[in-house]
Amino acid sequence: MGAPVLSIVIPAGPGDRDWTALLDDLPASDDLERLLVLAEGDALPVGPTGTRVIVAPAGRARQINAGLREARGATVWILHADTRIDGNTFAAARDAALGFARGEAPALCWFNLAFHDGPRAMAINAFGANLRSRWFGMPFGDQGFLAPRTLFESLGGFDPSVGRGEDHAFVHTVRRAGLPLRRLRGRVATSARRYIEHGWWRTTREHLRLTWQQRRAFSRGPAP
Repeated sequence: MGAPVLSIVIPAGPGDRDWTALLDDLPASDDLERLLVLAEGDALPVGPTGTRVIVAPAGRARQINAGLREARGATVWILHADTRIDGNTFAAARDAALGFARGEAPALCWFNLAFHDGPRAMAINAFGANLRSRWFGMPFGDQGFLAPRTLFESLGGFDPSVGRGEDHAFVHTVRRAGLPLRRLRGRVATSARRYIEHGWWRTTREHLRLTWQQRRAFSRGPAP
């Protein structure tokens, strides 16, 4: 069997089992590779059908990098464990992978964001995230980064020293390299769990503070 058209890398934090719903959203296909990257010390699940389970040191950047090293597909789609997708979004991701296989110029692709739970006010957060991505070129990792595997490799993957904001730092690396960002049709839906647990206004304010703080830091040069 040849290499898959698309490899999907799903990093999951210790104890996180939200990925079970995401795996249900992904169709079974011979040209699709699913890689679940668990943190060291986490309990191994009873093998999800059609999914390779990898173990890596805890931390989203380290786990994503481990998935990138193991991926066999020429295009990689990174989805957070609490993401949900529909058929239209998957079709757009697969079309993008086929386009790269035909020789289209490399780009870091992303999707519009929605929330699949939480208070009604989350619509404001989704609107703000999509506006930020389109107007300021600042998509974040929960928007489903997709790109040729060689693009991730050529830029050194994700920096584990950054801590929170490894996705933000990677976008700035892409931009400094002169590579394009491209929005794909469809959307990915993520969880509003933190907003529910810590309060909508408090969490929104903290995310805004961190976003602009990171933007200033990362735009000055390579992430520390």
